[in-house]
Amino acid sequence: MRLLYLDCFSGISGDMCMGALIDAGADEKRIREDLLKLPLYDWDMRIEKKNSRGISGTKVDIAVREDLQPHRDFNDIKVLLSNCSLPSPALDSALKIFTRLAEAEGKVHGLPADRVHFHEVGGVDSIIDIVGASLALYYLKVDRVVCSPLPPGRGTVNCRHGVLPVPAPATAELLKGIPLSSLDVEGELVTPTGAAIAATMSLEFGPLPEMKVESLGYGFGSKDFGIPNFLRVFIGESAAGANSYHTEAVLVMETNIDDMNPEFMGYVMDRLFASGALDVFISPAYMKKNRPGYLLTVLCHPNLKDDILRVLFEETSTLGVRWRQEQKSMLGRKITEVETPYGPVRVKYAISVDGRVIRSAPEYEDCKRIAREREVPVREIYESALLKSKEGGD
Repeated sequence: MRLLYLDCFSGISGDMCMGALIDAGADEKRIREDLLKLPLYDWDMRIEKKNSRGISGTKVDIAVREDLQPHRDFNDIKVLLSNCSLPSPALDSALKIFTRLAEAEGKVHGLPADRVHFHEVGGVDSIIDIVGASLALYYLKVDRVVCSPLPPGRGTVNCRHGVLPVPAPATAELLKGIPLSSLDVEGELVTPTGAAIAATMSLEFGPLPEMKVESLGYGFGSKDFGIPNFLRVFIGESAAGANSYHTEAVLVMETNIDDMNPEFMGYVMDRLFASGALDVFISPAYMKKNRPGYLLTVLCHPNLKDDILRVLFEETSTLGVRWRQEQKSMLGRKITEVETPYGPVRVKYAISVDGRVIRSAPEYEDCKRIAREREVPVREIYESALLKSKEGGD
């Protein structure tokens, strides 16, 4: 299993994250080419090596003509992301990050997420940071992200709403359920964009996990706090290798529903997945008085409990949710790209504890996209990729 560890020694921001991932080996050229596909204008990105306090790393700077940019709300962001041809997993990650931001901003301002108007985080630089970081994670083929405790800093910060305490209200909302560390530094060390990336993409928070490190990256921030201002990332395989079982804690959350329009269930599932659910499934059930109903079950990481509860209470008719923590063991896995007559298709391999490939499965979203582009039955593309995967899976 390919791990990424975010070592937030002096905090995290969007540009620090993208810089660190590029410094660790993410393909700068492909990321830049992809970002140019976004329907955004009057911006430029400079990526350069930098040495600060004896440490060499990468600095990302986004220059934007702010006077030519529109104000964007969450719906504008969703439309913007849907109108570009970027890798589906990267777009999904970016949308999850923005969804988490919108929900945090909505909670602070007392608005539904869809009515939130982004200010700083809706600017072109934040969009580039979030989509760029999502692309970098995709190209680095990261399976799992672990993050250190976050040091929010102290003092005040200037923003569109005036002078606010650190962490800013939206950042504080995003940091709920995340372990914080104390670093006695005056200033905002964790930005809303950085908090959203860490909270959304990290499956757990804690010390550096056991892993075989393959690459390191340093991404520099823009401010001088009197200490080295960088995000450090470690990338490599889990200590037992990609060919071992991996066990992690998950929450199983359940609720019984018998008085809700079943047409709403599809939307509820979409909201749950957008909030970070690992899996959602619905089972038929007979309730009291022999009424037909549903058992709605959600699997998620423990730090997302409050987010999932919020969706369940807002979007369903339930008055209570049961939850328990369980352990989940998984096969090792790897994702590679195979060449087919129709184009490249990603394939996921399941790996046994002794290193054997047990089975493989082409990425359906890749097959679907190619089928639409080439007007070929999706079954043919899937079977072609499956055949190629069996030739090279060992």
